[in-house]
Amino acid sequence: MLTILGDSIRLCDRLPRRDFLTIGSLAVGGLTLPGMLRAEAAAGVRSSHKSIIMIYLTGGPPHQDMVDLKPEAPAEVRGEFDPIATNVPGIQISELMPRVAGMMDKFAIIRSLVGSDSRHSSFQCATGRPFRAQPQGGWPEIGSVLSKLRGPVDPAVPPAIDLSLSMQHQPYNLPGPGFLGMAHAPFKPSGDAMEDMVLRGVNVDRLGDRGTLLTSLDRFRRQADQTAAQGANGDDFTQRALGILSSSRLVEALDLSREDPRTRERYGRDDTECLPYSAAGYQAQMSKFLMARRLVEAGARCVTVAFADFDWHGSNFKFGRRVIPLLDQGLAGLVGDLHDRGLDKDVSVVVWGEFGRTPKINANAGRDHWPRVTFAMLAGGGMTTGQVIGETNRLAEEPVSRPIDYQDVFATLYHNLGFDTAQTTIADLNGRPQYVSETREPIRELV
Repeated sequence: MLTILGDSIRLCDRLPRRDFLTIGSLAVGGLTLPGMLRAEAAAGVRSSHKSIIMIYLTGGPPHQDMVDLKPEAPAEVRGEFDPIATNVPGIQISELMPRVAGMMDKFAIIRSLVGSDSRHSSFQCATGRPFRAQPQGGWPEIGSVLSKLRGPVDPAVPPAIDLSLSMQHQPYNLPGPGFLGMAHAPFKPSGDAMEDMVLRGVNVDRLGDRGTLLTSLDRFRRQADQTAAQGANGDDFTQRALGILSSSRLVEALDLSREDPRTRERYGRDDTECLPYSAAGYQAQMSKFLMARRLVEAGARCVTVAFADFDWHGSNFKFGRRVIPLLDQGLAGLVGDLHDRGLDKDVSVVVWGEFGRTPKINANAGRDHWPRVTFAMLAGGGMTTGQVIGETNRLAEEPVSRPIDYQDVFATLYHNLGFDTAQTTIADLNGRPQYVSETREPIRELV
């Protein structure tokens, strides 16, 4: 392993790190970087740069306290928060979300999201699929599908990036590439993965006499790849791997010190103690919203951010007063910034969790799990916004109009990305074609 040190920088808005390059260590699941590049070369054709930012609201957000308030319901249902008007006549949301309310014309709210698996897991939000009856290897998350079908926009920027902290409850963490294999796993720029990123000032010329070192140090892991690709073709992929490792584009996108301070303030400040268990990975990191915008600009096709934790079986309103205003500022900053930069037609934003919360407040001032209905917020992607889709009954228990499934949302996201969901398939481990979405048509109100 070869490490080249450089200057000190500051990443993630606070942590000083040393610049370094590690040659021969960038392998995922035993695959070398050249091997990963060969897999990418066999992926689908590239097209225009459309992308997704997914905000995963860990633990199941309370729809009755955020976007579907019921002020006429009994006290044990309506809770402590009041609805406020938005800039779209007739639409009201929580008083804890004034910034989003002021730009509701840039959002669409689905109040009738159904089909939850009732699992404390990111699986359904990341894949759109139910957990049961998976094909061999498992369903891939959407970022891995984009990696397979479209490959990288820029060779130096992974197609799929996961900005979420590592969460103590393992199923909250993203499920991964499933049957597509680790070559299409989302890149997670934290921990050991940071050691694989090259910073400014290191180029291929400076590494020219070290090319043979890559081969010698990584020979064992590359043997399988060399069996499939010999000679000049293998050398081409090795040179491309060196090119990726010598680029600073990814790290520059992650380096928020390059951003205008006024823009950073617009997104809000991180709160790493918003919940008593924040240290377990459930933080309110508004900086990740800004980082997501910078990454899609740099070429990422899918960026996922997990935000806080909403599993409030107790103290629902106490925690809501801490967490929901932070989400409000982060979302308003992100969506407003995308519009200001002219990215609102190309970047789709989806905000949701794995299920809703019980209408009736429990004895601990909390709300319990409620899989019968939840919500989603969408923005950008050229969608028709400034609207609410679906309606629940007077107690927010279940839809009374226009039920929308998770797969319907995924069909819409794929549509925004330029896919024909009636035709687009990916081969599973047995060679069988699997549609990217079980639903073939996008949500008509949005497109």
